[in-house]
Amino acid sequence: MVDRRENAFPTESPLHHDSNGSAAMMQSMRTTVTLEPDVQALIRTAMKERGISFKEALNSAVRAGLTQGKPKRRYFVQKSFSLGSDQNFRWDKALDAAAALEDEELSRKFSLRK
Repeated sequence: MVDRRENAFPTESPLHHDSNGSAAMMQSMRTTVTLEPDVQALIRTAMKERGISFKEALNSAVRAGLTQGKPKRRYFVQKSFSLGSDQNFRWDKALDAAAALEDEELSRKFSLRK
């Protein structure tokens, strides 16, 4: 049962949701919800504009908020580019090649110190 009196909404209280675990699985669940003033005003406006009950306005607002505006999932796609068919470099030996180049550079720097 919904209290539709003018002061039915609390003005100052923290967010509150009260339900027991077994009732959460039922199709219709009675629960206590404490609305913030801005949400209260939005629900009242929806009730007046659409001529619907508090329950209908709240349920439609919750449904709209939970079902609309979900971002579509974007899947990652790695872009690849052809390096041409004339490749003399073995990419499976890239770390060995880098180590050899580093060794050559270190040897060159040590030879300059003499």
